[in-house]
Amino acid sequence: MSLVELGYGAAFSLLPRLPRGVTWPLFAAAAASGSGRYRRGKPGKGTATLAANLRRVVGPDMPEAQFADLLHRALRSYSRYYLEAFRLPGRSREQILRGFRLERGELLGQHVAAGIGSVIALPHAGNWDAAGAWVAANGWPITTVAERLKPESVYLRFLDFRRSLGMEILPLTGGDRPTFDVLEERVRSGSVVPLLADRDLTPRGVDVEFFGGRTRMPAGPALLALRTGAPLYVVDMWFDPDAAAGHLYGPVEMPAPDEGSLDARVRIVTQRVADLFAAGIARHPEDWHMLQRFWLDEPAVRAAA
Repeated sequence: MSLVELGYGAAFSLLPRLPRGVTWPLFAAAAASGSGRYRRGKPGKGTATLAANLRRVVGPDMPEAQFADLLHRALRSYSRYYLEAFRLPGRSREQILRGFRLERGELLGQHVAAGIGSVIALPHAGNWDAAGAWVAANGWPITTVAERLKPESVYLRFLDFRRSLGMEILPLTGGDRPTFDVLEERVRSGSVVPLLADRDLTPRGVDVEFFGGRTRMPAGPALLALRTGAPLYVVDMWFDPDAAAGHLYGPVEMPAPDEGSLDARVRIVTQRVADLFAAGIARHPEDWHMLQRFWLDEPAVRAAA
């Protein structure tokens, strides 16, 4: 068994049982270490990539000292996401409901009560696992997708973890049926379908403009909404001192069938989703957890020697 497998195994088994006061100092120390390496000009690859992405968000005019403070807060936010996500299986329904606040979230409940499915586009921000657990804790049907991770044992751990919170999890690839077909069925049957949708650099992604640059985002949320007629929402997510939080924007306006082909309409809607993501990330840049290459017009970042 690899160190990665051992580490995730310990996180899944121990963190839900340990008090936050015991575990948070360790996660905060990891964030401080990454921040310190950045200030010394020797960041790791993940930290360097996060810094490059955040600099694109805030622009070149932010003074370096202020930017270094922002990066430190961003690393603490990323550490907080992992700690609080791993602790979710040990929390009661009431604790899960208190641990996440979604402004306008009552709209989802109204749709569920009316038998209407909802498509939710989420960025890698705040705590998306807490958001999914909150939906399930409200008793609303929820189906989402998980990317296959390596090693396989870690992927299976994440599947078990999210399913233990009451979510139906579909594999992005390699399922018994095409994933999109199942998602379409779930939406039509009245489920909430949240999809992480701020990064897809594969040829399948949709080109969008984002903070003055070009990137690709998944077509799934737009295509699912256009195919089913379900409302499409975008969530802005961040951390408050006492809880993870979010705001539900939308429904996103759908172009009429006579505004172009289905592919053209998917591009229009995906750009609208990107614009809402950008507005939310600009409000809470420290809570955007994007430690991978993001913009197509920027080279991959290398770790400092």
